[in-house]
Amino acid sequence: MNDIESAVCAWLDANEADMRALLEEVVNIDSGSGNKAGVDRVSAVLRAKLEQAGISVQMHALTDHGDCLQADLPGTGGASDAPVLLLGHMDTVFPDGTAAQRPFKIDGNMAYGPGVADMKAGLVMNLFVVLAFKEVGGNTLPVRLFFSGDEEIASPSSRGLIMEAARGVSAVLNAEPGRPSGNVVTGRKGAFFIDFEVDGVAAHAGVNHAQGASAIEAMARKITALHALTDYDQGVTANVGTVHGGVSVNTVAPYVKAQLDVRFPSQVDHDSLHEQIQKIIESVELACTCGRIKREGIFLPLIENEAGAALLAVYRGQTSKLDFDVQGEFTGGSADSGLTSAVGAPTLCATGPVGGNAHTEQEYCRIDTLVPRAKAVALTILDLARSTL
Repeated sequence: MNDIESAVCAWLDANEADMRALLEEVVNIDSGSGNKAGVDRVSAVLRAKLEQAGISVQMHALTDHGDCLQADLPGTGGASDAPVLLLGHMDTVFPDGTAAQRPFKIDGNMAYGPGVADMKAGLVMNLFVVLAFKEVGGNTLPVRLFFSGDEEIASPSSRGLIMEAARGVSAVLNAEPGRPSGNVVTGRKGAFFIDFEVDGVAAHAGVNHAQGASAIEAMARKITALHALTDYDQGVTANVGTVHGGVSVNTVAPYVKAQLDVRFPSQVDHDSLHEQIQKIIESVELACTCGRIKREGIFLPLIENEAGAALLAVYRGQTSKLDFDVQGEFTGGSADSGLTSAVGAPTLCATGPVGGNAHTEQEYCRIDTLVPRAKAVALTILDLARSTL
């Protein structure tokens, strides 16, 4: 390592305790995607940390979801140098009260708590990389932080801001959790998240059964048709994950709602797939019932390409200096890295600390990877000034 690389790595080593303390603080804040106040509390904590270090922060105010945080650290190179974007999201999938029920804890090398891996450890890691450069200097390229607050529901409010932040950058490093193997992600499926509902006609199930039209029966038929879209050979999966409806056991159900998750790889025509989904939801299989889409979000696929492969090669070159090796892998999960890839930015995902069991009570982060993965990101930023992707 050269002097700058050594100094940045030494600074990160010296600040590991502060990194862990900040991780504990943000994990213990409920910040589900629908909890704007909670997401904004997380951003306030992160903003304060940046501003205390003298780094200017811009907040992008949003009405329905958490505000987005952006911070730009100038580089020492030319004014025309494109920044490296460090991406993250502040929202989790967990309901209010989860942080109090099972707060942050460390057991050996494992940290636990809601969103600890997905992706509050990644937020802390990215933030401290910027703080390291602010303190030590040496980053030829500018570094941009962008943290959103609605990624877990397909970024309905922040997607335009994310894409704008990524246009023209040198590279994007998205701090989703490193795979349990330690690998990073070079390709992801796209996804539709669709909320839909079916109306029927209420009737007494014993006295006037024939006068009713069961929304639940109609929904069941739609679920069967939607699940039939699954094609493992093409890489398409469909899953209705929640269903809520009906009035009582002895009432023909007048209403039911459900949520659909459909995943697809980049080679699938997602417009055509969406048309099939819409047709199934809106078709009338049962007289006097009707279905409609109420809300939908789309994740774009992270496409594996030459620019991403070149970025992976740069990253792997730095991990070798740190005595650990990673590979790139494809995953069926979706993320905002698909948005940055869509605007032409070389993108590498899952650069955050290693974790697993995301979205469950067993979610964990390998806390011993927090500093090494931060070093890998910092060294990659330094090397990108010498690379052509």
